[in-house]
Amino acid sequence: MYVKICGLRTREHAALAVAQGADAVGVVMSPGSPRDASAEEARAVIAAARETAAERGRAVDTVLVVSRTPAAEAAKLARQLGFDVLQLHGDYDRADADAARAVLPRLWRATSLARHPELRAGELGEERLLVDGAVPGSGETWDLGLLRPERLGEAWLLAGGLSPANVADAIAHAQPGGVDVSSGVESAPGEKDPKRITAFIRAARGAQVTIK
Repeated sequence: MYVKICGLRTREHAALAVAQGADAVGVVMSPGSPRDASAEEARAVIAAARETAAERGRAVDTVLVVSRTPAAEAAKLARQLGFDVLQLHGDYDRADADAARAVLPRLWRATSLARHPELRAGELGEERLLVDGAVPGSGETWDLGLLRPERLGEAWLLAGGLSPANVADAIAHAQPGGVDVSSGVESAPGEKDPKRITAFIRAARGAQVTIK
């Protein structure tokens, strides 16, 4: 089970997430978000994640998440700061995706079934698709019964309203390729909780997935 911990802003939390087994760490750069990170914070998260992964002899994906920045501009920023992946969240289209991938080949896309009921992973050329709730970052749960995993394909992650308490059940129900969490491992908006990060990763790793 691929696990991404998003909305990180400190070396300590990035190192902890990777040490506990996270496959990816995300940094949000979106003015107005309680998780909005500075360039200095972003570089610190990237460095800590890579150092910790190297110590353990494994890889980690570092992901820049944007929601309003023009795609090509965001890709240039991601490349400048040293991220592996750019994640476009929200109303970006194929032209945006193509413009971003021309600068940084590894592109992820995040949206919701509320916005795009006929979602399919990879339809904009993205490496991974994140299926989120209708209100990203709110921590609100949503109706997983709306999901059609057979239509989504394999390269998708479940997000939106996940927490250490419900992630195992969500995985068992939705059978995603991975999970993404931000507010569900916080003690307050934008404030990550080390114990919740650890508990989430362990719960996700222990979840049952049906082999198809």
